[in-house]
This record gives sequence, C-alpha cells and structure tokens, in this order.
Amino acid sequence: MATYSTLLFETKNGICTITINREDKLNALNKQVLDDLDHAMDEVYADQNIKGIILTGKGEKSFVAGADISEFLEVQWNRGKQLSERGQNIFFKIEDCPKPVIAAVNGYALGGGCELAMACHLRVASDNAKFGQPEVNLGLIPGYGGTQRLTELIGKGKAMELILTGEIISAQDALQFGLVNYVTAREELLSKSTEILRVILSKSPVAVSKAIKAVNTFDHTRAGFMEESRMFGEAFESDDKEEGTKAFIEKRKPVFPGK
Repeated sequence: MATYSTLLFETKNGICTITINREDKLNALNKQVLDDLDHAMDEVYADQNIKGIILTGKGEKSFVAGADISEFLEVQWNRGKQLSERGQNIFFKIEDCPKPVIAAVNGYALGGGCELAMACHLRVASDNAKFGQPEVNLGLIPGYGGTQRLTELIGKGKAMELILTGEIISAQDALQFGLVNYVTAREELLSKSTEILRVILSKSPVAVSKAIKAVNTFDHTRAGFMEESRMFGEAFESDDKEEGTKAFIEKRKPVFPGK
C-alpha cells in the first residue's frame, strides 16, 4: 500500500476510507492533493480486497473548502485549461470507478470540494455541511466538472442560479435540491455512510459495476466538460481573475473591472 503526504488511506472489512488530510488548510485542493487522489484511485482500482470507498475530509469543519487559490495567482490561459483538464480527469476516475464511492461531507464543500463530492456516486452530508460553487467571486468559473454535474444533479435553472450568484447553501437545502442523498448528525456521518455502502456491497458486484457505468452514460457527454475547461482557461486571461484572486488572498472585497 502506498503512502500519501496529503491523504489518509485505510482499508477495513473491504471498505477503503480516503481522508483528505490538510485540516489546517480546510483540506483545500492543491496540486499534491490531486496527485495523491489520482494515485489513490489507481490503488483502489487495482486492489481486489477493496469493495467500496468512502471519501471524506479531516476534521469537522471542512470536507474540501475549495482549491488552493494561492496556486492560481500566476496561472494564465493555457495553464488554466490544463489545470481544469487535470482535475476533470482525476474526478472522472472517481466517477467511473466500478466500485461504489460515497462522499461523506463534513463541513464546507465549496468550489473544487463541491465538484469532488459530485464526482462520487452518492453524497452523505453532516448537518453542518455547506455547499457552493463560488468561483464567480474570483472572476472564474467551476473547472473540475461543476457546470456539468451540478446541472445534472439539480437541474439547469437552480444550477445556473448557484453558479452565477456563488451562493453557499446548507445541507438541508442541498438535500431538498437533490445535491445530496442524506443529511445526518456530525457524529453519525461515517457510520451512516458505511451503512449505505454495506447495503450496496451486499448486492452483486458485477451488477453494481454495470449499473454505475450505465447511469454515468445518461446524457453525460464529454463535450460539455471540454467546453468548461476552455472557458475556465479563458477566465484566467481576464483582469477580473487577477482582481478576484488577489482580493481573496488579501481578504478584501473585489472590485471587478469587467474585462
């Protein structure tokens, strides 16, 4: 079993729990986390003793609070597009996993964190969880599949609203909109996720694998993801992105020039 600098990776009774372990950074996604997730999913695919996966974040405050914005400051168009494609490919590896993957969302799931949760097959949220795609506040758009998966999960109208306003919603609202499957008390989050996974693992592994593949095929072409990457990259060329990311780092309200 590999060791990871930003993840905790534990397998017990056929269930692999992957915990993003950057609690002091609210488990924000940086290049190393993405690399570790990529390699961890390779291990999940290869290990026949792993039957199902729970993906969560360290601590009670945050699942993943978003991307590490400090890595965005000097990124330009082509690199932005590559960044999006890299994240999308890793999240596709999660979504396409033939073994069931449940996101146990403990606290903030914003930006890339919301996108990561949506790439999982099911989502269980603690009652303190918060969801959102607030990239517009940075002069950016979701780049790891958020424009596509959020639309699929909650419908075009509500997805458009959340992406354009950057609104952050509660776990109960996420449940009402269809973004999550269950909401539970914080102390019961992992046990509830395990309970659901155990039900799935009691079924035919072949049938579960094929069902995952079939459901993922529903109206899920890659063209929309490619366009998202292109638009994400173009946003990195804007003065709005420069102002938005600097304002975030400087903890002030951005003044967008609109170009």
